[in-house]
Amino acid sequence: MSDTTPPHDFAATVAQLETIVERLESGELSLEDALTAFEQGVRLTRDAQQRLDSAELKVRALSEDADGKLDVAPFASTSEAGDDSEETPPW
Repeated sequence: MSDTTPPHDFAATVAQLETIVERLESGELSLEDALTAFEQGVRLTRDAQQRLDSAELKVRALSEDADGKLDVAPFASTSEAGDDSEETPPW
């Protein structure tokens, strides 16, 4: 995996962000290296935020029915909008 490709795992993304922060806080990076690390951190942060937003939508798709039981509400992602196929849970 290159430094510009976000990891596929959320925990790995957070670990990579922590490493970048440690490098930046060390004060040992040149200005150019610090800017490159900062840019990578911004990309990873945006990726992590998108993952969190997606997870939040999945959680919100769960709702309680009249009996207090959990029920899955229909959920369509933006990539499935307009698709007339049978609705399935978001996972």
